[in-house]
Amino acid sequence: MNQTVSGAQKARTEGLEDTMTRRGWAARTVQRLVDGAERLNLEYSAVGNPPVYATDAFPWAREIEKEWRPIRAELDRILVRKDGLPAFHEISSEVRSISADRDWKTFLICGYGLASQEAVRQCPETWRILQKIPGLKSAMFSIFEPGKHLPPHRGPYNGVLRFHLGLIVPDEPDKIGIRVADRICHWQEGKALIFDDAYEHEAWNHSDKVRVVLFVDFEKPTRFPASLTNKAVLKMAVFTPFIREGYKAHKAWEKAFYGEGRQHR
Repeated sequence: MNQTVSGAQKARTEGLEDTMTRRGWAARTVQRLVDGAERLNLEYSAVGNPPVYATDAFPWAREIEKEWRPIRAELDRILVRKDGLPAFHEISSEVRSISADRDWKTFLICGYGLASQEAVRQCPETWRILQKIPGLKSAMFSIFEPGKHLPPHRGPYNGVLRFHLGLIVPDEPDKIGIRVADRICHWQEGKALIFDDAYEHEAWNHSDKVRVVLFVDFEKPTRFPASLTNKAVLKMAVFTPFIREGYKAHKAWEKAFYGEGRQHR
């Protein structure tokens, strides 16, 4: 893959509601620290700063590709109750600036040190395979219903990279894809796609079928001093309102979803 950078990472995407910035002195102080860490992550990256990475840049990715079928089998069992899965914005309210309907559903497995024991129980093979990813921070099944289109946006922090593994991908590349900076990419079942979501990106499923990927954030490899500051920022993430509120919303959904499921067994 071409690893030249055609555009700089931007702090925010014009035209979108800023749902990440919090008011107050403490929030502004934290944001200044994050902004400084982002500059170091770019300067001291151990893997360069392309919008899209070659899969072979991360040898573990090929190992996961080899084991995609057990993940797909566990996904298929989850999708039996697809209509009961939460929309992403119902778990993470900050996402509402890019998605406020029920056409982007999620099944969260772990997020910034908070693993879902119910999800691990439902998907033990997926959880085992996820342990192959150094610096794993979050993982979920990301489900695009037919017609879903996420508008251009960027992720909240450039200290992680995004890994997608195609699990259910209709063979319609003219209707399904993702743009990262100036690169248009297409998912394939059993194949990895690794990119930096701090670049502007958008994704779409204009087919009449469901598209599902395993969606993972992992720590971006960096050199000193960024290796220290990045780890510190990522460890702080679990204490942010963004993560804590999402954790509470997910626990409430789990209680309803699994409680209902047990009643029907």
